[in-house]
Amino acid sequence: MSAYVVGLTGGIGSGKTTVADRLVALGATLVDTDAIAHELTAPGGAAMPALVAAFGPAVADARGALDRAAMRRLAFADAAARGRLEAILHPRIRELADARCRAAPSPYVVLAVPLLVESGAYRARCDRILVVDCPESLQVARVMARSGLGADEVQAILAAQASRAARLAIADDVVVNDGELAALAGRLEELHRKYQSLAMQKLKAGC
Repeated sequence: MSAYVVGLTGGIGSGKTTVADRLVALGATLVDTDAIAHELTAPGGAAMPALVAAFGPAVADARGALDRAAMRRLAFADAAARGRLEAILHPRIRELADARCRAAPSPYVVLAVPLLVESGAYRARCDRILVVDCPESLQVARVMARSGLGADEVQAILAAQASRAARLAIADDVVVNDGELAALAGRLEELHRKYQSLAMQKLKAGC
């Protein structure tokens, strides 16, 4: 990919969307792998024929989209099924993400990847990694408030993700999103200028 790519990640409830939206408002292009996955599994989505062929018509809902609850139950209960699901979706997501990064009109691209820590393929695609961080107690409170899940359910999701320490270990830059919006905005404006400068340096170097 020729664009300067900033990989964006963070645990559930850390505020990745808030950070991504602010960087887009400042002039970045966002390529969101979660959004791409939803496109691929929407009614008429490019991945749906392969998913139905692999798992049967029960994984599609009445509109022809992926029945996420049914697929989630299947994937969590069966590691082989999860592997087949990933083999269908992940290459398609990466292909679209790469194409959109290359086509981006802005100096740099924010590539939002929730599982960036776990995915060597995406880490290798990034020039720099930005981690959104906040206390775990705040993550739990945010997810409970927006989803209606109980604390134990949120803790189970957190336990299934990379640890906070693992995310921070791969970070080139860290944004603390603990509710201080003025401080967050200032930090993101600083990072935006930095990424523009780094993108120009990459362009001049002919990379």
